[in-house]
Amino acid sequence: MPMNITFELSDKDLRYFKRIIKEVRERSAGIDEAKLITGVRRLIEEIRGTNAAGFVVERLEKLERMVTMLEDKEWNMEGKDRSRVADGLVYFAEGEDLIPDRIPGLGYLDDAIMIELVVQDLKHEIEAYDDFCKYRTSKAKLLGRKDAVASRESWLAARRGQLQSRMRRRRRRDRGGRGGPSYSPVKLF
Repeated sequence: MPMNITFELSDKDLRYFKRIIKEVRERSAGIDEAKLITGVRRLIEEIRGTNAAGFVVERLEKLERMVTMLEDKEWNMEGKDRSRVADGLVYFAEGEDLIPDRIPGLGYLDDAIMIELVVQDLKHEIEAYDDFCKYRTSKAKLLGRKDAVASRESWLAARRGQLQSRMRRRRRRDRGGRGGPSYSPVKLF
């Protein structure tokens, strides 16, 4: 019979995990983005090849979404925005874990926690990208094939600009002048 366990990370716990993320980012400064993406994709496939807990598998989709965001040429994320997403993925490309992955039931717990923290930190980037993908799909369906090819680049560029500007405004608003991300209590299951 499955057992359901729920826990909440305290501010002290969150500070600990944020420190770990910061240390990994410092160690991995300047990592090649292609190598980073390869490492993250490797972790995703590794976890999918196991019988990882449902709460871990659910978070893989979020991790994969962030990788897709970097790879999407039409989203064209650049500069500091791109660096924020890449920095969020660094922990998952590194082989070292807080909890060894081979421990059944718990091995991917640290990965799930880190994914949740990164998702909270990048919520505006993820929202904007999701809105862009929905727009791209709906707009392409509305236009005829001939019109879609001719004007696709211009309507995508306009919408991308709007969404990326909104993303930055919301990020600044949420930070309220503070330097670091603001985390809500993290509940994993």
